[in-house]
Amino acid sequence: MKLDPRIPEGPLESKWERCKSELKLVSPANKRKYKILVVGTGLAGASAAASLAELGFSVECFCFQDSARRAHSIAAQGGINAAKNYQNDGDSVHRLFYDTIKGGDFRSREANVHRLAEISSAIIDQCVAQGVPFAREYSGYLANRSFGGAQVSRTFYARGQTGQQLLLGAYQALSRQVDAGSVILHTRSEMLDLVVVDGEARGIIVRDLIGGKVNAFTGDAVVLATGGYANVFYLSTNAKGCNVTATWRAAKRGALFANPCFTQIHPTCIPVSGDHQSKLTLMSESLRNDGRIWVPKAKGDGRPGKHIPADERDYFLERKYPSFGNLTPRDVASRSVKEVCDEGRGVGKTGQGVYLDFSDSMGRLGKNVIEERYGNLFQMYEKITGENPLETPMRIYPAPHYTMGGAWVDYHLMSNLAGLFVIGEANFSDHGANRLGASALMQGLADGYFILPYTISDYLARTKPGTVTSDHPECKRLEEEAAKRLKKLLSIRGRRTVDDIHRELGTLLWNHCGMSRSEQGLRTALEKIPELRETFWRDVTILGDREELNQALERAGRVADFLEFSELMCRDALERKESCGAHFRVEHQTESGEALRDDRHFKHVSAWEFKGENQTPELHQEPLEFSNVELVQRNYA
Repeated sequence: MKLDPRIPEGPLESKWERCKSELKLVSPANKRKYKILVVGTGLAGASAAASLAELGFSVECFCFQDSARRAHSIAAQGGINAAKNYQNDGDSVHRLFYDTIKGGDFRSREANVHRLAEISSAIIDQCVAQGVPFAREYSGYLANRSFGGAQVSRTFYARGQTGQQLLLGAYQALSRQVDAGSVILHTRSEMLDLVVVDGEARGIIVRDLIGGKVNAFTGDAVVLATGGYANVFYLSTNAKGCNVTATWRAAKRGALFANPCFTQIHPTCIPVSGDHQSKLTLMSESLRNDGRIWVPKAKGDGRPGKHIPADERDYFLERKYPSFGNLTPRDVASRSVKEVCDEGRGVGKTGQGVYLDFSDSMGRLGKNVIEERYGNLFQMYEKITGENPLETPMRIYPAPHYTMGGAWVDYHLMSNLAGLFVIGEANFSDHGANRLGASALMQGLADGYFILPYTISDYLARTKPGTVTSDHPECKRLEEEAAKRLKKLLSIRGRRTVDDIHRELGTLLWNHCGMSRSEQGLRTALEKIPELRETFWRDVTILGDREELNQALERAGRVADFLEFSELMCRDALERKESCGAHFRVEHQTESGEALRDDRHFKHVSAWEFKGENQTPELHQEPLEFSNVELVQRNYA
């Protein structure tokens, strides 16, 4: 299979404009004849559904939460990037483009990333028009702060609640279309499968989570905006409901899955405190603007952080990376944190933690200023740990947070399956092997507000509306298949809970396919995952019934998909014999312990094709071409 990214010809700066000028259009009178199914109501899904309905298309939107505004986008804290150069500090579209390409360790398409940088400013204008309460300076101008991997201040923010405020803006736009009758919103509805007819995506199989009924919904195009799969690790910063089911089900119907091993570990999370935990809590990267990260110089120093003198502290990020200091990219910072903890200099009861200290900033700016900037984050931290970060340094440690891998899409955001569009974190397109902070919100809104509404019209203009309805034989077959799978899950009646097996899978992946990977460890994981999957289907227990609200059954279906997907994730990590971004193979590193790429053999996107149950997936490669940036070894020193 040859992968065609459909990147327009011409100079990088004009590719998107050229693409838009060449797209086919659907006339206003015909738009209402086309139905588009949007799965997911986070920033990408809500903005896409609202924009498509505003254009005149008929839209049905699905989410498994009880409200569209409960999507996990609401948990994003720190901010959203845009190349507006309000600080007059040298920012530009090109600089944002280059920082993003470099931050991803040169494993993303130039054209996609440049388009994202171009659109970034329009996103801020859109959100301000919606009333999103971005922070402002005394003058009234929008405020900015810095995030990792950049030497300019380009991040717009709303205290530590940026994702929440942006999602409320998108939710308002979506609600307006629901009220107008342009969008039908299905809450408490989970996608279980993708309907493909004659090689084109024509619908989805959905379970009503309240009554348990399984139904097919059909349309002329399907948009997946279902987020990432970091919960494969069991403990992550993601909401407990986040899963891989929609994109994995699409993959099993023929959609290629790209770079599944590219998973991001966030350096500033509250450390694990015990086996009782079901998730981890993020502490925003924005804290690294004013907080300094350090550990004791001496191993095993058990004194409280505030009692350790300055000359006995190692500010290791500032020492190793003086140009970027505490704002080094997430993958680099996370590995450095792990390194000092592995040396025996970690803090806290488990030794798996480092300090994030605001005492210097409070001395320089005043306690009130720091509290005003980060007050809600400090309150969250104190509520969880019982410690006040204004009085004693925070303790942080890396945790799974975001996934750069996802469904393969072309420049139009369409999968290799015609009619299947994938946006936001659910696709692979913009972040390469490592996402820079404050870029996830940027991508989600760019895809939903400014890219998909153009490109999906080009596809629809070439198709006839309403060709498949819910009584199609393929719809009936997949409804029966989904119901049969649910019935099988409920019939096992074993001895282990879903969470128990998920926790074992997460530990296995964290140890062998987490912050660092090795050939031996990955082979071990590939041996144990099938055994654990067999255990699941033999010994899991799920109480309750299918035709009722049954959260244990919901979790079981998602974990069953994780148990399949995780094998692909480890296989991809094993095949990519290089280190790049967050994918760190211990066999491939520089003398100083940094990621060592192999551009000769791995300058490509790895796109995997599902070949059947218990069959080895087939690897396809999309070569990456770089004509506007020079491939260099990343250096943040």
